[in-house]
Amino acid sequence: MNKYFSEFIGTFALVFAGTGAIIINDLSGGAITHLGVGLVFGLIIMTMIYALGEISGAHFNPAVSFGFWLAKRLPSKELFLFVLSQVSGGLTASIFLKMIFPQHQTLGATEPNIVSVSGCFLLETMLTFFLMFVIIHVAQGAKEKGLMAGVAIGGMVALEAIFAGPVTGASMNPARSLAPAIVSGHLHFLWIYLTAPFLGATLAIYSCCLLRKDNSCCLSC
Repeated sequence: MNKYFSEFIGTFALVFAGTGAIIINDLSGGAITHLGVGLVFGLIIMTMIYALGEISGAHFNPAVSFGFWLAKRLPSKELFLFVLSQVSGGLTASIFLKMIFPQHQTLGATEPNIVSVSGCFLLETMLTFFLMFVIIHVAQGAKEKGLMAGVAIGGMVALEAIFAGPVTGASMNPARSLAPAIVSGHLHFLWIYLTAPFLGATLAIYSCCLLRKDNSCCLSC
């Protein structure tokens, strides 16, 4: 059960700190700034990877767990419990934030801005593709590479949150989008964030398959 509790805590931390930063930024008139919000997402992922990575692998994201399952690096019997733990952690965090900031309407829910719905879907797919592509490469190999995994993955999350946050919310994570959407009742665009990340993760795994001759990213290739 340790690995499932680890995924619960890590996803709780991600949603609590990340969407909490969005809420506080909105309510304080921009005190954190958009750049700050992006850094919060990256830093919480980085620190939780170092804190919990040896226990569960530090996925904190159903699409990432799905990607590892496709790569045959997560057993089928564990996939559902990983996703359930992640969704539960995210929902618990959003409930806490609703109790702390009842005046905030969306609780950091993600939705398209500037681009069309199809543009949002495509961008979220590509964002998750790049995130999963980095994760699947740095989460294996030499010890030195493993030691830098938190920096690489956290940096990728921060980068994508900074440049794409104003457009789609830069979710890349169904649990991160599902939690505030359900608790706040803003469900209109939720389907994008529940589907595009899985497509992006799938494309990343099979791209890795094509790049690596030893097929170590995707054992079914």
